[in-house]
Amino acid sequence: MSDTGEIRKAGTGSAGSARERFDIAGFARRNAVVMLVGLVLVVFPFVVKQSYYQQIMIRVFIYAIAGQAWNIMGGYAGQVSLGQAVFFGAGAYTSAILFVDKGISPWIGLVAGAAVACAIGLAIGRICFGLAGRYFSIATLGIGEIMQLVVLNLSVTRRAVGIYIPVLPSSISHLQFHESRVPYYFLALALLGLICGTVAFLEKSRVGFYWRAIKADQAVAESLGVPSRRYKLMAVAISSGFMGVLGAFYSNYVLVVDPSNTLRMDLSIMFMLIAVAGGVGRLWGPLLGAMIIMPLSELTRVKLGGTGGIDLLVFSSVIVLLVLFEPRGIQGLIQRAATAFRGRGGAHARSA
Repeated sequence: MSDTGEIRKAGTGSAGSARERFDIAGFARRNAVVMLVGLVLVVFPFVVKQSYYQQIMIRVFIYAIAGQAWNIMGGYAGQVSLGQAVFFGAGAYTSAILFVDKGISPWIGLVAGAAVACAIGLAIGRICFGLAGRYFSIATLGIGEIMQLVVLNLSVTRRAVGIYIPVLPSSISHLQFHESRVPYYFLALALLGLICGTVAFLEKSRVGFYWRAIKADQAVAESLGVPSRRYKLMAVAISSGFMGVLGAFYSNYVLVVDPSNTLRMDLSIMFMLIAVAGGVGRLWGPLLGAMIIMPLSELTRVKLGGTGGIDLLVFSSVIVLLVLFEPRGIQGLIQRAATAFRGRGGAHARSA
């Protein structure tokens, strides 16, 4: 279907055509897989009780959330950001400052972190959305570097020393759990479910159609009446808001916030890489990317760490080969394999 057709269909909102497009069997099949994966993720910490593996899964969830947040802006709306760490760091610092300096609950810090990150995202969008393509990406990269310099020179952020969150008794009100990683596991899983549910809803809505039209050809979309600036700002607001919540959660997970663990440029690149490797503009792409890339990163670090950077070389080579072999990412690779499997099954049935 052409983008023009998608925009017109989104505008009419025909209930009849929506019913015609609804594939009951496909819907049940897709949701069966989602429920199965969800069940596996829910029972995982009760079956695998080693803290090390639980922490790996928490990292998978964190990077999947970050990849999905990037996917909203870069994968659907076509605004490729290289500065997502700005929003992540904004959420982390906001929550940490409110808790350490003002004694405000970290749960309120989650909301405040999202609000501050969203405000920064909207400000960046209003300034930079006049730039197109690579120039927008370069601008976000520059803003990320500027943010690091600002944080390094502010007393409220403790400059390069960072903010150390005091260790308090394990309590859900303190958002600290020392005896087990399981509460952090389920909090991260809940946030992952929230952002994936949000993207699934937006993907099928008018907003999703408009984002894809803007990504395909902004001039054509505007000629058909799509207010591109408004919808791009919506994308950056949602994306940065989720990154802010994630940053606030992360600060309470590691109990230290400094530029090296929240504002590094390579964090922004990794957040983008997770979505690209999994499948840009695809609902499950970031989760698939995180589930492959993060364990691979840990495996190469453990097995090849201390070998003069060979672990990074192997890890990077695998990612490059994946992207070259299947530009649609891991989700595209799975879909290709499924199509080939169905094709062979049909051929066997016909021959029989």
